[in-house]
Amino acid sequence: MSLVLKNISKIIGKKKIISKINFEAKAGDIVGILGPNGAGKSTLMKTIIGIYTQDSGRIDVFGNDTVSNKILTKSMIGYLSEDNPLYKDMTVNEFLKFVCDLHKITRSACDKIMKLTFLLDVKNQTIKTLSKGYRQRVGIAQALIHEPKIIMLDEPTSGLDPKQLVEIRKIITNLGKDKIVIVSSHVIQEIEEICNRIIILNKGEILADKKISDFDGNLANKFLKLIDT
Repeated sequence: MSLVLKNISKIIGKKKIISKINFEAKAGDIVGILGPNGAGKSTLMKTIIGIYTQDSGRIDVFGNDTVSNKILTKSMIGYLSEDNPLYKDMTVNEFLKFVCDLHKITRSACDKIMKLTFLLDVKNQTIKTLSKGYRQRVGIAQALIHEPKIIMLDEPTSGLDPKQLVEIRKIITNLGKDKIVIVSSHVIQEIEEICNRIIILNKGEILADKKISDFDGNLANKFLKLIDT
């Protein structure tokens, strides 16, 4: 079972943002969506999660069409958006319990997910007092708390310092052992460090879809050649 996209296109206003997107991902895939700003990465992520409805094509989440099974397919996906909206006056523990209530799951999931994302030491701190790295962990925790089969992270390492980068990379790598993980970024080094498969996106179209090993350690040069053609 897997995530399957077939000929996905999305128009916003009068502009086609993504066009004829096709790919399949399965558990164990950590897929990097790599592209320059404006390539369509966030639109693609939002279309998969169901924030946008595609104008053509079909998305199947473990055999379920996202248009006719919106609630079911959304429940199978955990999503961290680029702006990572959080209720900053809540403590970490209060916020994650609130997320549990939204998903109608037992609050006992909180301690488990805080341990996984290394948040137990700050569980009683208000979110507004946390560093950006810790806030990113809270965002990842809320995306994971309902045990989704697919994790989607939009620019999860943006603005982090080197220590925070290492910590977030470790979390994402661990997630990819038994789930589908899709990471959007315009930072080549981050995609190389985290992902085992790369999709290069530019002007709304897929230019390459390969295992990281297929780039022979030369992803940056191949990426630049592809987007300049």
